Amino acid sequence: MHMLLGEMIIAIFPHSKKKESKNLAIGIQEYLTSRGATVVAEDEVAEEIGAIPISTVDEEQIQFLLSMGGDGTILGLVHKYIHLDAAIVGINLGHLGFMADIPVSEIYPSLQDLIVGNYTIDERITLEGFLPDGEEIFAVNDIVIHRGKNASLIELAIHVDGTYLNTFEADGLILSTPNGSTAYSLAAGGPIVTPDVNVLLLTPISPHTISNRPVVLSAENEIQIQYLSNYDPIEVSADGITQHELHAGDVLKMKLSEKIFRLVNLTRHDYFSTLRSKLGWAGKLR
Repeated sequence: MHMLLGEMIIAIFPHSKKKESKNLAIGIQEYLTSRGATVVAEDEVAEEIGAIPISTVDEEQIQFLLSMGGDGTILGLVHKYIHLDAAIVGINLGHLGFMADIPVSEIYPSLQDLIVGNYTIDERITLEGFLPDGEEIFAVNDIVIHRGKNASLIELAIHVDGTYLNTFEADGLILSTPNGSTAYSLAAGGPIVTPDVNVLLLTPISPHTISNRPVVLSAENEIQIQYLSNYDPIEVSADGITQHELHAGDVLKMKLSEKIFRLVNLTRHDYFSTLRSKLGWAGKLR
């Protein structure tokens, strides 16, 4: 699974709005380079941090994308480099993230683990959607349909593999991967699903009736959502990054994507400890 050290190409992405990120990136670049790795960065910052411009290498040869920021930074990177199979390494510059779980204090021990091959790669499912005009959308976490500028609740009819499920009257709906179960879906009352479970979550946003509950579906299901209300266009958002519209009568189709989200797990943090930390769970093992 691992490349020989001399062949390891790592792309590093400092956080553009955080000055300490650039200084850290210089240190990381020097550390990795001194251990035989080739470090590349986007052309506009490469010289600044002493890395090789990404345009001068074959992007397909990049093994790791080193993200410096938070979970949102990782999502942005995956969208921008969707054509690559490189695995993501998440260094967190703020609060501990579910994906970006390497704190600044553990950067160098973690990079050493990466270099010697002391890691595993989590492979997580992603979503794709098809708008009525044929445009495709992609999401690691979720595709969200929201009433947008409409003042009242909207009606959304759902079919699963062509079979009618229900019509939700709500502010909207979230179709989430397990990776996205701890994002917007959780805030809307959805369940926490560990990232290794291959299911999709359908979570209504502020539904009108109390009987509306999140639905867990097989990842193999194809979901169709039709906007029934004769109101203004509603919003469709993929990972909060790309924005689209649905008009009255339009159908959005969503299913499992062939793209796999690959996240490096350096074994210094486990999912459940991150969960306890993020959710403020105070349970103690007795």
